[in-house]
Amino acid sequence: MQKKWWQNAVVYQIYPKSFKDSNKDGIGDLTGIIEGLDYIRSLGVNVIWLCPVNRSPMRDNGYDISDYYTIDPLFGTNADLERLIKEAKTRGIKVLMDLVVNHVSSEHKWFLDMLSDENSPCRDYFIIRETQDGNPPNNFRSYFGDSVWTRIGDSNRFYFHSFAKEQPDLNWENPRLRQEIYDMMSYWCGKGIAGFRVDAIGNIKKSAKILSSCHMPPDAGDGMADSHDWLLNQPGINVFLSEMRDRVFHKYDSMTVAEVSVPDDQLAEYVGENGYFSMVFDFSYTDIDVNGVTTPCDLVPWNLEELKGHIYHSQEVTQNIGWAAPYLENHDQPRSVNKYLPDGAINDYNTKMLGALFFFLRGTPYIYQGQELGMQNYPFTRIEQFADEGALKRYEVAAACGELEEKIMDYLRRRSRDNGRTPMQWSDDEYAGFSSESPWLSVNPDYTWRNVRSQNQDDLSILQFYRRMVWLRLHSAYRNVLTYGMFKGLRVGGPEDFIYRRYDETHEVLVILNYSETERPYSINLSGYEILLNNYAAIPDISCPKAARGSIGEEHTLLPWQVLVVGKEIRQKSC
Repeated sequence: MQKKWWQNAVVYQIYPKSFKDSNKDGIGDLTGIIEGLDYIRSLGVNVIWLCPVNRSPMRDNGYDISDYYTIDPLFGTNADLERLIKEAKTRGIKVLMDLVVNHVSSEHKWFLDMLSDENSPCRDYFIIRETQDGNPPNNFRSYFGDSVWTRIGDSNRFYFHSFAKEQPDLNWENPRLRQEIYDMMSYWCGKGIAGFRVDAIGNIKKSAKILSSCHMPPDAGDGMADSHDWLLNQPGINVFLSEMRDRVFHKYDSMTVAEVSVPDDQLAEYVGENGYFSMVFDFSYTDIDVNGVTTPCDLVPWNLEELKGHIYHSQEVTQNIGWAAPYLENHDQPRSVNKYLPDGAINDYNTKMLGALFFFLRGTPYIYQGQELGMQNYPFTRIEQFADEGALKRYEVAAACGELEEKIMDYLRRRSRDNGRTPMQWSDDEYAGFSSESPWLSVNPDYTWRNVRSQNQDDLSILQFYRRMVWLRLHSAYRNVLTYGMFKGLRVGGPEDFIYRRYDETHEVLVILNYSETERPYSINLSGYEILLNNYAAIPDISCPKAARGSIGEEHTLLPWQVLVVGKEIRQKSC
């Protein structure tokens, strides 16, 4: 695969509403992000991804855009975003924006024009169906748990929405609409945006069935049917995606990462040599606890062998086709330590181990704000503490289905998106240094000791460990193998033994994890390797001679939750 600039990237995702408040209104903003740029640079990352900052009524925290060309006053102004792009560039950091084009806000001018004028050209910008009996066209369920259809006024006409009713889906079959979207994307690229995280893009092509009057057998007590199979990656989506790639992405050499689940047999179309995107996110392991669930608050049991299988399979398939996007957390996920580690057993050792597990996989790694501190889920006790539209709707639907309050709350404590949206923990000052005023969402009570200020002063902190991982990947003698090297998952030992190999013609790196709370001998000879990273030790000085940095012999026992990253130079054989 031809080398691209974004393959040497490490991305830091920012949820602007919760990163840093500069104007004392309890809401993060663009000036706050500018104030945090030196911290971001200290991590060593070279790309930041901003969740939406466009004008929005914030029914879905910015993913319901009412004006693509204007920054929402909550976050600042267009000039503030241009200043952020400029200030980031001086620090060697590029900026990605969130591209939300499956749907808009119901307050977008296009939608309001459609409502007010039946002859408006915008009427065909949305998916409208009329029924004879005044009932919804069918019984498909939206991602947020209610019907995909909402009545327009007191008419028999309905509009389609994959998500909340305040987020009407756009009709991508309309070429005029598509050109409007490409023009908007080009506008932001012209302002210096380096690329896009592309939201919910797999939904833009709808099947004929989900738009028809076909009622499906209900799969839950609400009388509705799951819509995933009729919304995601439908035949014909390639026309839209290739058009977007050719008209915008290639023109601006954009970095693009798509939020779309892609089957193995279609992966080359999405991330191959001339794929639609630079990379796509893999949900097989990040949604391991909910994949296939249609009921409102059930989780799927999983084990380490399944987790290992998903990660290894994804890596081994993708490397033969294109580029990957390893991640543990984002704004739609709970905190990874609470998902992947046992309840009551989370500590600094296994938090670092989890970070290393994903960070040295092949692909461009993504770090979500606060992940580098080991931030955890919020201890929610009441539904009134949630702000996420998805959580509130799920609570309503689950209660209507007769689920017990305790079960619903347990699900939301584990899975709500608000877990990843609590304010960034900068210090032990009031409100975690995020703001001087009460923030829009409560700060996690552990901010008094889990924060940037305290971890900056601790050489063994999770924050320092993340800095070391970034340095190893981008600047060490092993940077090429950790970027471009091949991946091989080593299936040795029990399910608790995660061991994988990165290698090229000159270097080899092994990442060895004990994913358990007991000591475990490992069954691999490491004579001749040098220790690059150890979550039980201070950061080694890689500038010292190899002998002073430490090496490891044939026999060793990994401590509970220990991770070792070891490497060696491969001597070329003479002809």
